[in-house]
Amino acid sequence: MKASRFFVSTLKEAPADAEVASHRLMMRAGMIKKLGTGIYTYMPMGLRVIRKVEAIVREEMNRAGAVELTMPVVQPAEFWQETGRFDKMGPELLRIKDRHDRDFVVQPTSEEVVTDIARQEIRSYKQLPKNFYQIQTKFRDERRPRFGLMRGREFIMKDAYSFDRDLGAAKASYQVMADAYRRIFDRFGLRYRAVAADSGAIGGDLSEEFQVIAATGEDAIVYCPGSDYAANMEKAEALAPAGPRPAAAKALEKTPTPGKSTCADVAELLGVPLSTTVKSLVLATDIVDEAGNPKGSQVWLLLLRGDHDMNEIKVGKVPGLDKGFRFATLAEIDDHFGCKPGYLGPLSLKKPVRLVADREVMVMADWITGANEIDFHMTGVNWGRDLPEPELVADLRNVVAGDASPDGKGVLAIERGIEVGHVFVLGTKYSKDMNATYLDEAGKPQFLEMGCYGIGITRLPAAAIEQNHDERGIIWPDALAPFTVVVCPIGMDRSPEVKVAAEALYEQLLAAGADVLLDDRGERPGAMFADWELIGVPHRVVISDRGLKEGQLEYQHRRDTAATKVPAAGIAEFIVGKLAK
Repeated sequence: MKASRFFVSTLKEAPADAEVASHRLMMRAGMIKKLGTGIYTYMPMGLRVIRKVEAIVREEMNRAGAVELTMPVVQPAEFWQETGRFDKMGPELLRIKDRHDRDFVVQPTSEEVVTDIARQEIRSYKQLPKNFYQIQTKFRDERRPRFGLMRGREFIMKDAYSFDRDLGAAKASYQVMADAYRRIFDRFGLRYRAVAADSGAIGGDLSEEFQVIAATGEDAIVYCPGSDYAANMEKAEALAPAGPRPAAAKALEKTPTPGKSTCADVAELLGVPLSTTVKSLVLATDIVDEAGNPKGSQVWLLLLRGDHDMNEIKVGKVPGLDKGFRFATLAEIDDHFGCKPGYLGPLSLKKPVRLVADREVMVMADWITGANEIDFHMTGVNWGRDLPEPELVADLRNVVAGDASPDGKGVLAIERGIEVGHVFVLGTKYSKDMNATYLDEAGKPQFLEMGCYGIGITRLPAAAIEQNHDERGIIWPDALAPFTVVVCPIGMDRSPEVKVAAEALYEQLLAAGADVLLDDRGERPGAMFADWELIGVPHRVVISDRGLKEGQLEYQHRRDTAATKVPAAGIAEFIVGKLAK
């Protein structure tokens, strides 16, 4: 491609609403253009990157045995009503009506449609396994679209769905996809981690997220530097502390803490470590009769160490809380504790509650908690002596750096990541809802076991930029760059020698299969170099009259601090060699 025939449009300044590096740089490099909130046009430079992402994903999906199709963006609501998601999903699901007042949705995902295909087309175990995938536009009506393509409303996604005869076969299909994803992200040349993830309401233990490591990532990734253990924050287990609980050494005492309603403030007032305090979190579960009518609530008290944070995913797996919970109302808190939040604790309750202690709290002695009286806390609290052992003990908290790794091979560290892919076993959730069955060897109908595998096609370039940029602009890995090589002739419009040499090198690189661009716009050197550094083309060759007279050209990788002189006679072979690395 020659730059004069392409569309190059760069900006010196980013729009005021661009918050993160990828958003700023994609706008400045002319890769995307905002049309509306969370909705962007993919400009020619950006579309080239997206097409390269798609090509690698498509190659590896095909290699893994998946079969491509395309499902509609606009889908009849009746399929979503079969699974209940039409009503259960929040406003993120865009619902529309046609001229006949029939309900439709703009798809954020396609489980219902692909399951409908399977129930119509897959009749026998002999047709299994099958894996269908698409690369398709999605729409999710985000409450707060931000960060450009990182959290847009319209986006492109690769979603795949496997169908198997039983759970064992589904796990095998899952592993095929997990391996394919590793090949995909290896080819992109990004630093990433595959981390164990929670499957949420879908259930099951097989679930991995693929996270591109970046300081601006929204997700916390937990890993062990001394092993292969990695998980997201929701999944990472906080092990029970080793060793017995210390013996009580202090007397129980009601201690004045005027105006100190947080664990941190209480610890500071009393001159003790925050880790000696225990926070009280009050939840509630609603009780309904057989007809589904509300008939009261059950109040729960969760105890966590003062310096730890509650993990809602883990709490949602506690027996009794696994059907759904909410934070208790002020009226419910007053009814059971007789006190406002900030001074709550497990002692001297007005009404009984269901108590759940975090594993860490179970090994604490002489701890501090609210006295259920404004401006007072209880110090020297001990299990057994001052209150009975809790009926439930569970892992309720987020892990912190330095916790023991669940695999016993060191301690945990935490870094930030951007989720760009997710694979998990769906089980029979959708096949049961939509009665998608096949006939086994005995001729009996069985529900199809499903798996789901997604990659954020348009999110991935943004994640790559967050990981690869500097003060001058983007630094693309070769596999993702809009162009891999740019030939920059200085004074091409004035020097026949430069023009001939530039076009000759351009043709040589094209013949060698390089994705090369010749900048024939006649720009000044500074402006020309600034454009390609901003856009992030990895390899640059500069041709000038002086260099040609010396028999040398200048090569510079986007990460290099200075150019390297290369003999003009062998420049094409030199560049091809660089691209092969």
